[in-house]
Amino acid sequence: MRRIYLDYNATTPVDPAVLEAMLPFFAQEYGNASSIHGFGQKCRAAVEQARDEVAGLLGSRASEIVFTSGGTESNNQAIFGVVNAAAGPRKHVVTTTVEHSAVLNPCEELERRGVAVTYVAASREGRVNPEAIRQAIRAETVLISVMMANNEIGTLQPVEAIAAIAAEKGIAFHVDAVQAAGKIPVDVKRIGAPLVSISGHKLYAPKGVGALYVRDGTRLDALLFGGRHGRDGRPGTENVPGIVGLGKAAEIARRSLAQETPRIAALRDRFERGVLAAVPLVRINGCCAPRTPNTSNMIFPHIEAEALVISLDLEGIACSAGAACSSGTIEPSHVLTAIGLGRADARASVRFSLGRNTTDEEIDFALDVIPRTVQRLRSLSPSWREAVVAS
Repeated sequence: MRRIYLDYNATTPVDPAVLEAMLPFFAQEYGNASSIHGFGQKCRAAVEQARDEVAGLLGSRASEIVFTSGGTESNNQAIFGVVNAAAGPRKHVVTTTVEHSAVLNPCEELERRGVAVTYVAASREGRVNPEAIRQAIRAETVLISVMMANNEIGTLQPVEAIAAIAAEKGIAFHVDAVQAAGKIPVDVKRIGAPLVSISGHKLYAPKGVGALYVRDGTRLDALLFGGRHGRDGRPGTENVPGIVGLGKAAEIARRSLAQETPRIAALRDRFERGVLAAVPLVRINGCCAPRTPNTSNMIFPHIEAEALVISLDLEGIACSAGAACSSGTIEPSHVLTAIGLGRADARASVRFSLGRNTTDEEIDFALDVIPRTVQRLRSLSPSWREAVVAS
């Protein structure tokens, strides 16, 4: 069976060049990057080269890059680090209702610890009004955390405008750029945020590695405690192969963005046009807002998304219903309900996300399979039969 992968927002395959760069550090170059002998110093040089490459992707100084185990740790380090470092008995955080669980769950934990959190609502397109962020700010606000790109519907947030508000008020601003880095330019100077998170496995590096940009001078308490590794930014023996892989992936992304972004956007747009033309009643979540070029979240009324995902998988197409980290839950996506979808539409929404390896032929295959699969599932749906009779 032919199999195609349209779930790049869940994870990406490791780029062959990334794997090639990593392989020596699993075997021949096995030193501890904190050791002062030759074995260690060769690994230290590789880590610092990777730091330079990640800094190049983000437009930062190398000294401002802290390597982590991934986006979740980067987000936790930013959120808890700022809040714990802030003075005063009363603290307040502003975030949004459409954040990833790696931001929402830390905020819920802060609430259990007595920190006030305001969750700003998004529009039907999933976009937050910067003025709503401004109005949520209090005298005791110490942090604003807003994602750059939504993982489920791809909507881009106006992070530059929010950064300007945060700077005006003297408040730390954190941007979760996990779903943006490698898809669109992420320039920390242009954004103006002192804290930006990225994750390796979303940009063709391995799982288990990520980075947090921390602008020089940003007050941040430690999340982990141990040895003095990672320039005191993060303790623990460094994951040299993973860091090398992230560095190589950052280098490739920086070089390929100008060509890949419009190519993938054109494929996504052709895919959406084809589905809309062939499948009645389909709607696209977030279609009227700026989006990442690879993401398409579609409502297929009268079908359960899980049934469609499983049926498409049996036909050779991998996609998802909501975020991968939420798979298995019986509740509809919190992002989709937060933007105003009813439970039925939220549970009928499927995410397709394209990537570097997606081809025209794969889109053709998907456009052949999806309409007939939807038609078959709808023929089994009582609500679809009722709708047909009523019409």
